[in-house]
Amino acid sequence: MKTLVIIPTYNESENIEKLVQEVFVSLPRTEILVIDDNSPDGTGRIADRLAVGHPGLRVLHRPGKMGMGNAYNQGFKYAMEHGYDVVFEMDADFSHRPSDLPRLLEALKENGLVIGSRYIDGGGTVNWGLARKLISRSGNLYARTVLGMEVKDITAGFRCYSVRALRRVDLDLVKSDGYGFQVEMTYRIKQAGYGIQEVPIIFEDRRAGRSKMSKHIIIEAFIRVLMMRLI
Repeated sequence: MKTLVIIPTYNESENIEKLVQEVFVSLPRTEILVIDDNSPDGTGRIADRLAVGHPGLRVLHRPGKMGMGNAYNQGFKYAMEHGYDVVFEMDADFSHRPSDLPRLLEALKENGLVIGSRYIDGGGTVNWGLARKLISRSGNLYARTVLGMEVKDITAGFRCYSVRALRRVDLDLVKSDGYGFQVEMTYRIKQAGYGIQEVPIIFEDRRAGRSKMSKHIIIEAFIRVLMMRLI
């Protein structure tokens, strides 16, 4: 089974080297695709240096900050073009623990998507303030209610997809970014007739660097969810 871990980066120079090392420890036979949006802090250059010593590491450089959803979309297409069977999504800031990757892969089986979930038994968050908890919980409740889905953590970004399922989704129509992208992909996979399973994870706030959360991402997700339901 050929697996690919997609890691979008923007100013993650403090995290990327250690993260790549830990991913390869957790999944020694996987390959990694770092998609860097021309990070001013040199993240892309660090990734290039690491790729010299890691044949399984690929680096895709983009001209500027084009968004997380766009990066994953491009990564999915790369996976389909290069014969991968399984694709992972994960953040570059250690909010997603590399040691959880094998559990997500094991749960994929005949499903189209496995989500590392904060909101099922055994899952949770660490170092989150009250405001962030409220935004996340209310966003999940809103998306589940509007779309009529039972997934508890529909906005989660730690994921494992079957490429077979991704081929059933018209990725050119998926325009969302941030949390909206995760919601839309969950909805599209369900529409394509594939099973979705959640496995519990502990989500810890980033070790270093700054969060990419913004009001724009929240507003976009609200609007896109409503549009998905109406179309």
